[in-house]
Amino acid sequence: MKYIALPTSETRQLSFYLAMEEYVARRINEPDCFFMWQVEPSVIFGRNQVLENEVNVAYCREHHIKMYRRKSGGGCVYADMDNLMLSYVGDGDQVGFTFNKFLQMMLLVLRKMGVEATSTIHNDIMIGDRKVCGTAFYQLPGRSIVHSTMLYDTNMQHMLNAITPSVEKLEKKGIQSVRQRITLLKDYVSLTLDEVKTLIRETLCKGEITLTPEQVAEIETIEQSYLKQEFIHLIK
Repeated sequence: MKYIALPTSETRQLSFYLAMEEYVARRINEPDCFFMWQVEPSVIFGRNQVLENEVNVAYCREHHIKMYRRKSGGGCVYADMDNLMLSYVGDGDQVGFTFNKFLQMMLLVLRKMGVEATSTIHNDIMIGDRKVCGTAFYQLPGRSIVHSTMLYDTNMQHMLNAITPSVEKLEKKGIQSVRQRITLLKDYVSLTLDEVKTLIRETLCKGEITLTPEQVAEIETIEQSYLKQEFIHLIK
C-alpha cells in the first residue's frame, strides 16, 4: 500500500483532506492508498445528518470550532490536533470486504502497540467496551473510501460540548454521556502521537507518492464543493 504525502507540512482545514480522498480515488492509479492527517478543532458530520440536530452550533462558533459535512454516512465526530484522522482508498465496491480489510489493518497496528482491541458489527474498534476508533465509508466508481478517527487524545471539553447526540440516541445505547463510550489510546501505550503515526505508516505502507503542487491545486478546486453552504446545510 502506498502512502500519499503532501509536498508541504502545513496543517490544512478538514475540507481539504476530504477533497484529497476524492482526488486520490479518482486520479491516483494505485490499488491501495493511505494517508493520515490532523486538523485544528473541527466537527465533521455525515451526509444525511441535520447539522443543528448533531452539532452545538453556538458552542462551536464561540470556541472557533469549524463545522464540515462529509459524503459518507455515520455520526458526528469531533477532531483536533491531539487525535489522528486516517484515510484509506482501495479498489472495488464491496463494502463489507473494504471495511473488514481496513479494520484488520488497524487491529494489526494496535496489536503491535501491545493493545488488545476488537472490531464490532458497526465497524468500530473497541478497547474493552469503549470505542477508540470509528469509521465511515463511501464509494466512487470502482473505488472505495474509508475514513476513520483514532482517538489518541482530545480536548474532552470540546468533544462533550461540540457534539449533541439526542437523548434518545444515548438511551438507546444505554449510556449517560459521550465520555462513557469512548477511550483514549494514550492511556494504553507509552508512544507519543508522532511515534504512533510512524508505527502505523511503517506497518501498513511500502513506498510513497508525493503529490505535486499542481495536484494540490486540483484538490483545492475539489475542496470548494465541501465549503458551499448548500452542501453543509443541505439546502435544496
